[in-house]
Amino acid sequence: MNHLIFLLEQEFGLKGVQATPDPHLTWLTASDASLANIKKALTKAAGLCCSLTVKTTGLGIFPGEKPVLYVPVIRTVAVNQFQSHLFEAITDSNQEVGPNYQPDFWLPHLTLALADTTPVLLGQAVQFLNSLNFNWEIKLDNLSLLTKVDDKYLRESYFPLEDYKKGQPVKIFNKL
Repeated sequence: MNHLIFLLEQEFGLKGVQATPDPHLTWLTASDASLANIKKALTKAAGLCCSLTVKTTGLGIFPGEKPVLYVPVIRTVAVNQFQSHLFEAITDSNQEVGPNYQPDFWLPHLTLALADTTPVLLGQAVQFLNSLNFNWEIKLDNLSLLTKVDDKYLRESYFPLEDYKKGQPVKIFNKL
């Protein structure tokens, strides 16, 4: 994924997405007013869940003056339930969760370009990427808490997700 991000920078000068250096799936956003409570909820979530494998397909665009180019992540029952449980756990201690991350509105994706885009540039980037395959399978093995440091969003905390082992119950469906 980083290869594509750097290719878009090289070909079109698009580097706004690099404000978050690590490719990621954003489960939700929240204010940092209750950072300690968020860390507790993420620690508990990581302990209750196993790693997840997600699949992607195609390219997507969030339109606007500075459109966002992304790779959609397919929503599955496990992905939906995990995000819903995270949302519930975080909103118990933080009422400032981003509205686009409410379970009914959340659109999981991997961002390729944002912030320094234009509709014209994005059209060119889509044409450039059009021949590539975006049917990926990605193992998600951690939750990371990102916070803003200067002009970047960097990992503040890391919460590993355990591997599912044959014969163990899948714990993702437990309440957080």
